[in-house]
Amino acid sequence: MISMNAVLVFPGQGSQRVGMLDAVPEVEALDRLLDAAEALTGRDLRRLAREGTPAELADTRVAQPLLYLVGWAWGSVLLDVGVHPVALAGHSLGELAALAVAGVYSVEAGLELICERARFMADAAAENPGTMAAVLGLDADVVSETLAGTTGVWVANDNAPGQVVISGLRDAVAHAADTLVTAGARRVVPLDVAGAFHSPLMQSAAVRFAPLLDTAEFHDAVVPVIQNTRPEPATDAGEIRAALATQIVSPVRWTEVMHTFARYEPVTVIEAGPGSVLRGLAKRVPGLEAVSVEETGVQDLVEEVLR
Repeated sequence: MISMNAVLVFPGQGSQRVGMLDAVPEVEALDRLLDAAEALTGRDLRRLAREGTPAELADTRVAQPLLYLVGWAWGSVLLDVGVHPVALAGHSLGELAALAVAGVYSVEAGLELICERARFMADAAAENPGTMAAVLGLDADVVSETLAGTTGVWVANDNAPGQVVISGLRDAVAHAADTLVTAGARRVVPLDVAGAFHSPLMQSAAVRFAPLLDTAEFHDAVVPVIQNTRPEPATDAGEIRAALATQIVSPVRWTEVMHTFARYEPVTVIEAGPGSVLRGLAKRVPGLEAVSVEETGVQDLVEEVLR
């Protein structure tokens, strides 16, 4: 049995890529779930995962269900081989995969939620066009202070020390970028995203999503989940539901989430999903070791990292 403290983390939008399904070991029910996702979205998700263009994969209605299912599948594999995590977390939409793995709702119920969430967010982005940009070299408190009083732009993600994402109207984000460089940012990099996520411009999506959460069947988590908007370990179904309801329009407090991981020190953060974005962020926080299961492989991870 694996006894080392492990935290499973599930990536969010931006980690999608061609071949993301190919790397997942065979998981019972994944084909059935992909069939259901294709029926819910009206899109050939298997083909897009295999040969879609970057623009096709970046479509919120494509990326979110694919990342949800891939994250859930990797999480299921890790549990099956004996990983017993002390906590789970997911970045933005990855939180919904974490909640499924934690048993808060069934994977099927979570799939329905994520497909509707993606649709609502795509609609909100069309209604209120916006964009996002990564601010490198400044911490979130400095970015917030610098932008105080600025309209149309907000801090969306506090990803790690020195890496913050802003979100808002295109002109406002462009103006904020100049201001932040003057304030000492090393660079401000525009992101190729479909909308101003985790900002008030997503309010219509949050309003439409809330009734679905109210009627979905939630259970207490079997493993504590550290959520984006309330970065403390939670197992209570009511608390988890309330935090998830505000997530679409609230900042992702990932730096605080990672500092919560560090309380379990020594701890290994295992990224359960495509790529290694969250592994890279975790390495910026003292006390955290991090690996990507896709890059390391399940057997090597079990035999070499968690032995």
